[in-house]
Amino acid sequence: MKKVFIINGHQYYPFAEGKLNKSLIEKATQILGKNDFEIRTTTTEGDYSVEEEIEKFLWADIVFLQTPLNWMGVTWSFKKYIDEVLTAGMMGKLSKGDGRTAEAPKKNYGLGGLLKGKYMISVTANAPKEAFNDPNEIFFNGISEDDLLLPMHMNFKWFGLKPLKTFFAYDVMKNPDIENDFIRFERHIKEELIEKVYS
Repeated sequence: MKKVFIINGHQYYPFAEGKLNKSLIEKATQILGKNDFEIRTTTTEGDYSVEEEIEKFLWADIVFLQTPLNWMGVTWSFKKYIDEVLTAGMMGKLSKGDGRTAEAPKKNYGLGGLLKGKYMISVTANAPKEAFNDPNEIFFNGISEDDLLLPMHMNFKWFGLKPLKTFFAYDVMKNPDIENDFIRFERHIKEELIEKVYS
């Protein structure tokens, strides 16, 4: 049985109550549960024990982060979670520091991670799909979704986790297409978390 740790990184605002992020997590939980995954969850906006969260990372084969895109990154509640949980796990449980040694202080920076699993990021964003990967779009200037999420990818890499393909639900406030988002999300979960894990 594969073990997946699902993190709800949503931060409540009156104009963004978190219903879509919650619904995507419920959908993922339902699909994975039917496919013999053991599941543990955390909501970063709520209360949690730092030591228990570290144990969830150690326990999991897959870490699944569901988050809105918030000011071109993750929410402040998830950033606080990183600062508290991953920092506490950095010296011994989740990583052995920054990977460098006294013998080679200029090499292997960032390669001290002790985790052996994979991670997947799933994002709800107000930006339309067309805003990315197009050098004619002035704001993002041709960068991809994963370019925008590079700090999060590097954080997971720091602890030794390997990436699965990122999921994006686009334009969720101005021009939502939620029914199609759920169809794409279900296909994404099956392809990335079930077929790849069992292949």
